Amino acid sequence: MPTATSFGLPNVRGRSPLLFGLAIDSFGGGCAGPLLLLFFVRVAEIPLGTAGLMLTVATMFSIAAPAAVGVVIDRVGPRNLVIGAQFAQGLAFVGFFFGRSLWLLFLCALVTTTGQRVFWSAIFSLLSDISDPGDRDRWFGLAGMMQAGGFGLGALTAGILLSIGGDGPFLVAMAVNAVTFFVAGFLLTRLHASHEARAAAAADSGPAPLLRKDKAFLVLIGANTVLALCTMLMGVALPVYVSEALPAPKWIVGVLLAAVSVVLATGQTLVVRHTERRRRTKVLVLAGVLWAVWGLLMAGLLHVPTELVVPGLILATVVFAAADVLHAATGNALAAAVAPSNGHGKYLSYWQYSFTFASVLVPAFFAQLFEVQHEFPWLAISVLAFLAAATIVGLERVLPNAAVRRPD
Repeated sequence: MPTATSFGLPNVRGRSPLLFGLAIDSFGGGCAGPLLLLFFVRVAEIPLGTAGLMLTVATMFSIAAPAAVGVVIDRVGPRNLVIGAQFAQGLAFVGFFFGRSLWLLFLCALVTTTGQRVFWSAIFSLLSDISDPGDRDRWFGLAGMMQAGGFGLGALTAGILLSIGGDGPFLVAMAVNAVTFFVAGFLLTRLHASHEARAAAAADSGPAPLLRKDKAFLVLIGANTVLALCTMLMGVALPVYVSEALPAPKWIVGVLLAAVSVVLATGQTLVVRHTERRRRTKVLVLAGVLWAVWGLLMAGLLHVPTELVVPGLILATVVFAAADVLHAATGNALAAAVAPSNGHGKYLSYWQYSFTFASVLVPAFFAQLFEVQHEFPWLAISVLAFLAAATIVGLERVLPNAAVRRPD
């Protein structure tokens, strides 16, 4: 245990099924996710425009999922919702494997995207439930590492499958993802979360507060939407920026994105370990400031000598990775600490909307600004990240001190 503590690891005794389930689930997602659109085009023979529209419409329908989860999560428990989401997505990928009809594939896409939203709307509550007192930040960090590591291995597998050629690799990816969802769901049935005891205690403390009247939490969701936009912008914008605007080799995109994944897969618990004596809000403010610096560095790459572009990209990526690893576990842990015990699951399901809104906004945010001027997306994200950091500084005065401070 002393060794585990020095690495920032929580007490995992009796809860290893959750960790294995997260890693296996993420491996399947990394394997099938990058190939899904190509599967529609090459195997199901659906035109690219139709396939893209189908996935967009399915994603839009799934936006209501966090609100629906918020209605029921404190009654049925986050573990049951996560298990249901895993099995539903597994069935959807079975449908992808066998189906070729446009409407069947759309139904499967709808189940997949909705299941994914339900999963993310409930997983934060589940992690909060199973953590020991004082271990919540470490659990968020370790879970993030398991997911990042699993996804990275899955993406590597997807690259190998894509190099083979033919329809077979796409079918293998769909089958692998279906199996991983079922295995992850089964593993989670072996996990005995403490939700029932916590829910009973919450019920004794009176009715849940109305989230729409909790202005501090709503502002926190807004600030985190900006920080989530920062973390998602890298994957969307970097390939286009390097290809269309910078005198840099295209292969560097994969190297830089892989490096960020390695940092997230290996460093989150260590960062939590070394920031445990800091207030959660201070850590998030630092992440916001670093993202503001990252935006300025990326914009500045258009105005440096050619020989400095690649070193500049590397420096900017180091700053981005530092911000990302600071934000990853701490933001979720702060939301879990701020959420009241009665209505805890509802609050954390709505917390998912910060990531949902960011994922919807990021493509248009980058594309529209990039077309006007190549520097504009980076300058805009820099300003927004600074404003998010300033907002969190202001929230320190109104958020409960016990939530802002990490437990001793």
